[in-house]
Amino acid sequence: MMRSNLRTACLGVLIVSLSLVSGCGWRAIPQSKNEVEAQVSEVTNQYKRRADLIPNLVSVVKGYAKHESSTLEAVISARAKATQVAIDPTKMTAEKLQEYQQAQGSLSSALGRLMVVIERYPDLKADRNFRELQAQLEGVENRITVARQRHIEAIKNFNNLVTVPPESWTNSIFYHFEKMPQWSVENAKSLEEAPKVEM
Repeated sequence: MMRSNLRTACLGVLIVSLSLVSGCGWRAIPQSKNEVEAQVSEVTNQYKRRADLIPNLVSVVKGYAKHESSTLEAVISARAKATQVAIDPTKMTAEKLQEYQQAQGSLSSALGRLMVVIERYPDLKADRNFRELQAQLEGVENRITVARQRHIEAIKNFNNLVTVPPESWTNSIFYHFEKMPQWSVENAKSLEEAPKVEM
């Protein structure tokens, strides 16, 4: 009888403990970390799509604007640098994220300068291939903005879970996750001032 009561009491304590822990981020913290990793993958996917469009864009522009070689070289160089920098969501540091942002920001600036140059070439603006690439680039820029905003939100949610009680207590006891670095305002602003590709 006493052994049965002890078992029931232990089971009751276990059930209460599990219900308390489940409400304190036991599952929410790792799920939130997974969401950050999924969102960073989407951000990098969209930036890769943009990088993939650039060689075709440069090729079309080169056919009409041969005298703009320095601008075209700047775009090619910025693309090369941007594709060499990657962010690993499992080892993301503020420095790595800043380096990534700067590389992407430099590419955005180079594309912006290219779009200004294009204004001087009405035949190029009328070219069907150029207009198609321009439309694709505009779509990618919009998707980059959306993906980056979702990534920022996912990081904010994760950081709240690992720093705000009661979930932070669960984190400090079981997980020991650190707060993740966030996109910096300066670089996010320069990225939002991405090339204008309207026709």
